[in-house]
Amino acid sequence: MRRYLLGRAGLVVVVTVALAGCSSGGEQEPGPPSASETTTSAPATPVGPGEVGVSPGGVTTTVGAPAESTEDDYFQACRAAKTWMQQQGGDPRSLIEPYLATVQRGGPVGAGDFAKPWAELTPGQQSGVIVAVEAAADDLCG
Repeated sequence: MRRYLLGRAGLVVVVTVALAGCSSGGEQEPGPPSASETTTSAPATPVGPGEVGVSPGGVTTTVGAPAESTEDDYFQACRAAKTWMQQQGGDPRSLIEPYLATVQRGGPVGAGDFAKPWAELTPGQQSGVIVAVEAAADDLCG
């Protein structure tokens, strides 16, 4: 399976495509956002390579690694987050951190965390989960 890496170059491409679609009025499909491109209730502070951003509530919300996941893992994680958010009701953007908290808590594993406990995910996989959750909040699962 292919692996998707979203680094700075990927962010530039995603932002450029998004801006081009907005300015030209064209109908362009957005790609998955990067973890640093979207925010929860407050803007996430970008982190350097190898660093993590943690919310005041103790939830990891950014990881300083390119998002890494297979296409299937990304889709499954996005759909799992979207389903959870729909069950909770309310603004999906406000549910990003609570959902990430449930994934990071170490409970049962499933599609939302690539079927591994959070602590066993690589930094790239953790970043991939965050990207998928943010895409779910923006209804971009596909």
